[in-house]
Amino acid sequence: MDLGSRLEVLLTLAEQIGIDVRAEPMGGEGGGMCMLKGRRVLFVDTAADLPTRYERTLAGMAGLSEWEDRFIVPEVRGDLERQRGTTPRSGAG
Repeated sequence: MDLGSRLEVLLTLAEQIGIDVRAEPMGGEGGGMCMLKGRRVLFVDTAADLPTRYERTLAGMAGLSEWEDRFIVPEVRGDLERQRGTTPRSGAG
C-alpha cells in the first residue's frame, strides 16, 4: 500500500472516531493533534511533503485508544502500533 493510501486510511479513521480533520498550509513543518474548544482537531499541513504529513498524522493518532478495536488495514495498524511502541499483532487487521 502506498503512502498516500495509508494517509487516506488514517484521515478516514480520524473522522470515523469523531476527530475534526483540517487540511491547512502550515509552512511544511506543522500538523498534528490538538484540542480546540473541547474538541480534538487533527491538522494536516498541506505545505508539507507526503512523508511528513503521514508521520505527523500517525503520531497524532497512535496515542488514541479508539482505533484499537476497529478494522484497519494491516499496514496502517502496524504503523500505528510501531509509532505507539507496541509490538504489532500478527494477522491483526
